[in-house]
Amino acid sequence: MTRDQPDGAVPGRVGDTRSQLSGQAENVVQAGAVSGGVHFHHSEVPEAQVPRQLPRDVWGFVGRAQELASLDAVLGQGGQEQRPSAIVAIAGTGGVGKTSLALHWAHRIRARFLHGQLYVNLRGYGPEAHVRPADALERFLRALGVPAQSIPSDLEDRSALYRSLIAERNVLVVLDNAATAGQIRPLLPGGDGCLVIVTSRSRLPSLIARDGAHRLNLEPFTPEEAISLVQVTTDGYREADSPEELAELTRACAHLPLAVRIAAERAASRPHLSLRDLIDDLHNESMLWEALSSDDGDEADSVRAVFSWSYRVLPAQAARLFRLLGLHPGPEFSADAAAALSGQPTEIIKSLLDLLVGSHLLEQLTPDRYQYHDLLRAYAADQAHQEEPPEQQRLALYQVLTWYLHSAVSATAAINSIYPPPPLGPCDGVVNPQALQDQPTALRWYQAEKENLLAATQLASDHGLDHIAWQLPAVLHGIHADRPPFEGWFTMGELGLQAARRQGDKTGEALIQATLGAACRNAYRKKEAVEHYQAALKICCETGDLEGQQQSINALGILHLQQHQLDRALEQFKALKELAGQTASPSWQAVATGNFATTYVELGDLNKAAHLAAQALDACQHLESDLGAHIDPLLDLSTVHRGLGHPEQALAFAQQALTIAQERDNLILQGFVLLVLGHAQRANGQRPEALESYQHSAVLHRQLRDRAREAQALDAIGETYQELERIEEAADFHRAAVAMLRTLNNPWYLALALEHLADALSAADGEQSRRHREEAASLIEQYNDPKALAMRERLTAALRNSRS
Repeated sequence: MTRDQPDGAVPGRVGDTRSQLSGQAENVVQAGAVSGGVHFHHSEVPEAQVPRQLPRDVWGFVGRAQELASLDAVLGQGGQEQRPSAIVAIAGTGGVGKTSLALHWAHRIRARFLHGQLYVNLRGYGPEAHVRPADALERFLRALGVPAQSIPSDLEDRSALYRSLIAERNVLVVLDNAATAGQIRPLLPGGDGCLVIVTSRSRLPSLIARDGAHRLNLEPFTPEEAISLVQVTTDGYREADSPEELAELTRACAHLPLAVRIAAERAASRPHLSLRDLIDDLHNESMLWEALSSDDGDEADSVRAVFSWSYRVLPAQAARLFRLLGLHPGPEFSADAAAALSGQPTEIIKSLLDLLVGSHLLEQLTPDRYQYHDLLRAYAADQAHQEEPPEQQRLALYQVLTWYLHSAVSATAAINSIYPPPPLGPCDGVVNPQALQDQPTALRWYQAEKENLLAATQLASDHGLDHIAWQLPAVLHGIHADRPPFEGWFTMGELGLQAARRQGDKTGEALIQATLGAACRNAYRKKEAVEHYQAALKICCETGDLEGQQQSINALGILHLQQHQLDRALEQFKALKELAGQTASPSWQAVATGNFATTYVELGDLNKAAHLAAQALDACQHLESDLGAHIDPLLDLSTVHRGLGHPEQALAFAQQALTIAQERDNLILQGFVLLVLGHAQRANGQRPEALESYQHSAVLHRQLRDRAREAQALDAIGETYQELERIEEAADFHRAAVAMLRTLNNPWYLALALEHLADALSAADGEQSRRHREEAASLIEQYNDPKALAMRERLTAALRNSRS
């Protein structure tokens, strides 16, 4: 109830204790030379899981013998295979065959890379936004077995984790269609066992100079290669065409491989039409494009002419779908999204998509996902702007954006978040949103459409569809609030806030203020989070939105509780309890009761906390709420019974909470539950088991970038080592916790860690111990609750004894 948690997979299990501390530096702060008790794991990736992300090899690949020989030379000299430690950059104009060459070579050499292949299209030159390095790293980390919710949100942390995972591996990495060296560098492995193949229209000079990349400048086909491609493609479909006409056809395509391949497909599909007629058609289209387009190079004009040549022979329905898909907000799409865009049934759209794929005007990625080559998408969008009336373009955009909006409603509802999607008006009968019935399906849909949802918000904002621009991030709040913060969440929120204000929609503005508050809270930007929630609360009070008031009051109370500002937290939860009584809302009453219980645990009033936690747990059971809501009362009951001297009951409640967290595959819930479980295990004398729980908690919180709770876990490890009389190791972990907490604005937990460090150093270094206690005492002067007063007495007594 008090802690909003994301979903994810279990990174490890509580089990046997290992006698070592090991792991990647980005997953754990190693505090000195620790010789026993804890084994820190990095994000676990099964050794048997080998990514195989290469798209299929190019059918009918011809030529490029010299280029392939040059590429082979990078891997070995004189027939002696060397361990690859290289970056290869294949540069050239659009449509020159960079991707085809890269993939063909990658398939030829993939057997050398025992740990698999990673591939990403960085979309450096399409009309849509480039794939950001952070997003590419997310895909790679997922392919390497890192659970979605274990992936750090920060680019540098993602890059460090990626490099660590493949540092000792032999992996082939293909970075297709890159725009800049800056887009590439975070994706470069750090070890010497990987080969990176980059394709780009840019020559990437800094990648060559700074990173030592081998550059291959790819030129159009030779006349012989171009003719060979036509012959391979038309073999078995046409009688032998004359060499002169084949040469003329390929010249009309400027020997550009993409244009030649499309022209050859056209020739193969019309075996009874003479090649002379096809050449004349192509020349006619070239003249048309000369009149319509700027002079930006022979190759570009030739490609446009070939596209037009293929486009104009499409049936009317397929041609219209082709050009409308150029308006789609994101780089790839499903058949259902295409149906919404065109306003036609999905069954019809699938057959038209098959036709476009068969005409090589569209690429099919999976059974239900498609994408354009970036040149084709630009051409399709241009055709839409030329041939579709403005009102039809706007209607198509409205339909597909409405489809994304209402599909997101379905996804949010299926994920069973405590934040239900806000009510929307009825969906247009032409648009049939995705029906997502269960959480796994909804999460898969969200992951597949994540980029499109951000692009849809941007597109709605750009085209004056402000109600969609704020409703999309408001609807997705129920999904985002249960996840670590990411850049797209903030971007959608800012776009939504501007749109709601333009529209003068106070309800929308309040909802977006709340979602930005959640993003800032999860990013530990507490001051900004309070400002956003206060703004949301003010608007909700003005508009009489009681549900919004309850959400904002609860969020502010949680923020105060996390800062150990207990009086202010109690004020908020009292206000929530009163408002929930006025609105006759049993669910919010249960939330308020549970938050009271947690606050009284912090105040040290254990009997009152036990009574309230039992009430909250009973309310959750009677409301038949999601099991995740049971976890906070269970943890409070565990803490209470530990404090009252009932360690077995404390352990039972904590284990029950862990079972629920594991069943929900919720990483943040697991991380916090493991902390409480470790405390209960220590109370039961199970110190090795406690160390194992704490180390899993620390790793989880490092992966989730929750530095405060990671520090708490490290500090608890230090306390356990003190109980084991392993003082040097204890001090190392306390130091790590203190160093981490100094970077956060949370004086309460820093004071606790300083006191524990002072205890560990009291015998070996009295002066350092005294200084740490003095600093802790100054930090807690602002607190007047019973725990703070007791801590002040301990510190004062210890300082007095140290001077005597």
